[in-house]
Amino acid sequence: MKALPLSYIARNLWVRRVTTVLTALGMALVVYVFATVLMMSEGIRATLVATGQPDNVVVLRKGAGAEINSAIARAQAAVVESLPGIATDALGRRLVSKEPVALINLPKRSSGKPSNVTVRGTSDLGLALRPQVRLAAGRMFRPGTSEIVTGRAIADGFVGAGRGETLRFGGRDWTVVGVLDAGRSGFDSEIWGDSEQMMQAFRRRDFSSMVVRLADASDFERTRAAIDSDPRLLLEAKPEIRFYAEQSEALATFISILGTALSVIFSIGAIVGAMITMFAAVAQRVGEIGTLRALGFRRGAVLVAFLAEAMLLALVGGVVGLAAASLMQTVNISTTNFQTFSELAFRFTLTPGIAVKTLLFALLMGLLGGFIPAWRAARLSIVDCLREA
Repeated sequence: MKALPLSYIARNLWVRRVTTVLTALGMALVVYVFATVLMMSEGIRATLVATGQPDNVVVLRKGAGAEINSAIARAQAAVVESLPGIATDALGRRLVSKEPVALINLPKRSSGKPSNVTVRGTSDLGLALRPQVRLAAGRMFRPGTSEIVTGRAIADGFVGAGRGETLRFGGRDWTVVGVLDAGRSGFDSEIWGDSEQMMQAFRRRDFSSMVVRLADASDFERTRAAIDSDPRLLLEAKPEIRFYAEQSEALATFISILGTALSVIFSIGAIVGAMITMFAAVAQRVGEIGTLRALGFRRGAVLVAFLAEAMLLALVGGVVGLAAASLMQTVNISTTNFQTFSELAFRFTLTPGIAVKTLLFALLMGLLGGFIPAWRAARLSIVDCLREA
């Protein structure tokens, strides 16, 4: 079967360039929504997964889904800290950080509206366990004092959280002495202070979680089995990367499902627009279709040509929409994480996989919008076409 050349298909779109542009822009808008939703979901996952380290283990109370729901008694923490296979630093200290985690309410700089913020009690060992975290400004808090450091997103986004400012929570005033750059991980959305001081301020007797660095990451199963088998503990251990990936799952899935549903609803309008455009093209080119058939092009060739025209139109819209969505990578936003009920700052993330899914979505709209008009064009008889011409 002879096929019509691609240049012929492209020329037909160019001849009707005003209609082509309007239809492509409608599709581009739908593609933009679809792509930004996927980028948002991926950004949340990337932010929280980047929070974990491959050789770190998080220990929580058994059944606790998040640190704020967990409690580890001091006696239990001492047992975990004594387990074999834990890495040590240059001073011979075991790389274990026992951390209380709490939520406080702070007003946003932009709107004044309050939002939950995670406060973490930690130490110099906690910083050593997180090599992606560094001081961007100021200094680290001094142990035994009411000094704190704030993540970059918290310092920029909340009243009183900047370097040199003062926050009041836990019945006392806290001085911000430094700002952390956590490499776009979840720690950018936290406040850190001395662990024992946080325990006193929030009247806690138990830690929320423990972070343990293994000397050999492959020993995780042995460490997990040791914790599970000890009747004194009632704790569970998870690789830190897996723990933070689970923290992102509920919110990322919700955004993905909601956004995809909205995109499908919006796409109906774009498909109808493409269908109307292609029906108009068929009506205007009845004589041309008859001539093509008279020259020996079969019905299948006409069907493929009009279908390809609709898909090329959708591809143009898809590329424009994807290009617009890619600009969202420069935007930092924050939302509430369903798992922790605290503020999480993240950035839209565009991956090759998202780009491919987006363009396939655009082509699918073109296929659905163009098939019926293309079928109509292919079913026209030569005699009727030439008579109407």
